[in-house]
Amino acid sequence: MPRSIGRRSLFGTMAAIACAFAFGRPSTAEAAAAAPIHRLCDSLVNVMKAGSASASFQQRYAMLEPIVDAVFNLPAILQVSVGPTWSSLPPDQQQALLGAFRRYTVASYLNSFDTYSGQHFDVQPDTKSLPGGEQLVQTRIVSQSGTSHELDYVMRDGGGAWHVVDVLADGSISRVAVQRSDFRRLLAHGGGPALFDSLQQKTADLSGGALRGG
Repeated sequence: MPRSIGRRSLFGTMAAIACAFAFGRPSTAEAAAAAPIHRLCDSLVNVMKAGSASASFQQRYAMLEPIVDAVFNLPAILQVSVGPTWSSLPPDQQQALLGAFRRYTVASYLNSFDTYSGQHFDVQPDTKSLPGGEQLVQTRIVSQSGTSHELDYVMRDGGGAWHVVDVLADGSISRVAVQRSDFRRLLAHGGGPALFDSLQQKTADLSGGALRGG
């Protein structure tokens, strides 16, 4: 009898460990969706450590631009931000806007993450499922004092590779929604050239004049 009880206890313990392992470990989809954000966060820390004192804006831009290109689906973000007007813009304007939007996006990150003072990123291991098969990757940037700010990324699988299609500040403020309001106002008053000029000027302002076009 004691032997039987011991065997049941052993099987129960093994089952509990197996369940804990299965449910505590992120799924393949979750891990794949979060991987680009780990890469982005690591790159942001490197950029901050480079710092404006030891590396020029152009040097830090060169560090971050390929990461932004790889992690973000910039064409999709821009098209959603512009809205139905996008399809009516001439191809040369679309291409110019995409280039300006890329520079603006990279400059925005460099402006926000310009110095390092012990902060670090926490990327949550479990993602949240969203409609349409998208995943939400939740992150926090934690200062040396322990205060934190939430920055979440909406990820979309584009045929085997996950990319960011929106960023939520404080868990709810959509960057795409904010851009949509601004971009469509500019388009309504001056078309593609007005939006292009605005992105160029914002990039110049964010970079302290280091980037004025391209």
